[in-house]
Amino acid sequence: MLQVTFLTFCILGTILPYSQFIPFLMEHGFDFQLFFEQLFSNRISSFFAMDLIVTSLILWLFVFVEGRRLEMKNLWVYIISNLLVGVSLALPLFLLMRERKQQQKTETINLILNH
Repeated sequence: MLQVTFLTFCILGTILPYSQFIPFLMEHGFDFQLFFEQLFSNRISSFFAMDLIVTSLILWLFVFVEGRRLEMKNLWVYIISNLLVGVSLALPLFLLMRERKQQQKTETINLILNH
């Protein structure tokens, strides 16, 4: 059930941000200057932008520390998903794969103990 929840959040975490980003791209293209001007256009949007930047850095640290601890592979995928979509995709995707890895380890341990 938890894996389905994480997968659902991956989907929502991609669709919702892109529902705002794609129209911007269609209207302005890859105008990074305008993007950052609008991102930091007032104190409230700056607040959210800075919050997400800090949250992204914390996520990267968590991905590498926890991912290495659990011997997960391809940790770069979560960083790329964070850069291409955001924390809204990268975090639930990492948690989904982390849950699968932990479940795999539990099943392996149970298999060993039952023999």
